[in-house]
Amino acid sequence: MKTFVAATICILFLFCASVMPLFAQMPGPQQQPEFIKQGQQLIRDGKPEEALALYRQTLKETPNSTPANIAAGSVLDSMGKGEEARKYFAIAMLADTPEGKTAAKRAMAMSYAFEGNCGKTIEYEQQVFDFYGGAKNFSQQGEIADEAARVCLDSGDLDAASKWYNIGHDTGLKEPDLKPARKDLWDFRLENAAARIAAHRGDKMAARQHVAAAKAILDKGTNPEQAPFLPALQGYVAFYTGDYKSALEDLSKANQNDSFIQCLIAQSYEKSGEKEKAMEYYRKAASSPSHNPAAAYAVPFAKKKLQ
Repeated sequence: MKTFVAATICILFLFCASVMPLFAQMPGPQQQPEFIKQGQQLIRDGKPEEALALYRQTLKETPNSTPANIAAGSVLDSMGKGEEARKYFAIAMLADTPEGKTAAKRAMAMSYAFEGNCGKTIEYEQQVFDFYGGAKNFSQQGEIADEAARVCLDSGDLDAASKWYNIGHDTGLKEPDLKPARKDLWDFRLENAAARIAAHRGDKMAARQHVAAAKAILDKGTNPEQAPFLPALQGYVAFYTGDYKSALEDLSKANQNDSFIQCLIAQSYEKSGEKEKAMEYYRKAASSPSHNPAAAYAVPFAKKKLQ
């Protein structure tokens, strides 16, 4: 049972976790099932069909395996086969443990995210949110709310995104014995989100004000690990307000392994008339093995461009 739960939690983090302020992916556990690592590498190598075959072979031996069902569904989402993917997630949701069910529901939420469906994503994220609420895990509740908000933002539902980012912020602040650094982190995330929403709405002044507020929080030095997300935010705002040169300069300082960053760089090059560079970055984004909000936006978008 301990092995099952550990593997389930591994999948929860590996495929679904991406709820840091802008583009960060939460660190996965040190040990991952070997078939998961092999499948991820196959996807990076541009062989998703072989990864799927590997996962299905595992399921022949253990058809009710939560990790294997989530893995199979995740690669199907990356292939644009969401309806088929959700059959695997539905099986995973029959898991014997609350942790397994929660991992499957979160994966189901991401499946709809790959289709840009904010409403259905929230339907399942709400269940995950409630699970952590029952455990009085306010920090994780906040993370889930931010994850749902991120999907809605990327799908263009700005009102839903704003609502859920605020829920995430306010819930996160309910952490018992909240330290000043944690409050700063939640405040940084909210300013970060507000900047992106303003940029989408074309309000350049408001976006810049929120970027400045986010920077001021980072300048306190209470969350130094968040510093790399500032150029990502600046590049995001620059892109959505039409300054593609600045976007490329800022995004070059962000996480180059993040599929959303890769996709944004590709779009910036495309808007700048540099098609070959754009295609280079679209190919990188399209090969992401992740099953999280970053990939949910970037992979389908990049694949359409490559067609």
